[in-house]
Amino acid sequence: MLRENIQKETIAAMKGGDKPRTAALRLISAKIKDRDIEQRTAKSVPDDDDLVQDVLLKMAKQRRESIDMYREGGRDELAEKEEHELSVIEEFLPRQMDEGETRAAIAQVKTDVGAEGMKDMGKVMAELKSRHGATLDMSIASGLVKEALS
Repeated sequence: MLRENIQKETIAAMKGGDKPRTAALRLISAKIKDRDIEQRTAKSVPDDDDLVQDVLLKMAKQRRESIDMYREGGRDELAEKEEHELSVIEEFLPRQMDEGETRAAIAQVKTDVGAEGMKDMGKVMAELKSRHGATLDMSIASGLVKEALS
C-alpha cells in the first residue's frame, strides 16, 4: 500500500538524516491526512491506494506549475526546492505515459466512444481518466485531445 510505503520512507529518511526528503515526505503525509479528514463526511470512500494516488497526482501537478512560475520569475532556488519535492512525489507514482503512448490511447478512446468533434471532448477525457488516470498527465492529454478532435 502506498500509504505504508510513504511512512516507511519517512522513517528511513529521518534515520538517514536527509532533511529535505523528510520534509517532502511529511508534506505528502499531511496532504493525505487532509484528504482523509475530507473523506469522513463523504458518502462513498475510494480505495485507499486510489485516494493516495489522487493526492500525489494533484501535488505533482501543483509542483510542476510552481516550477514554471518560479523559473519565469527568476527564482531558481525556489524552483529547485519544488523540483526536489516533485522527484520525491514521483517516486510513489506509476510511470507516466509519454507523448506517443498518450496519442495512441487518445486514438483508441476516440474510436471506442465514436468521438467526431469538439463536442465529444468531455466523453473522451472522462474515458481517458477512467482507463489511464494515474499514468496519464491530464493537462497534456487535454491539449492532445483537442488536437485530435479538431
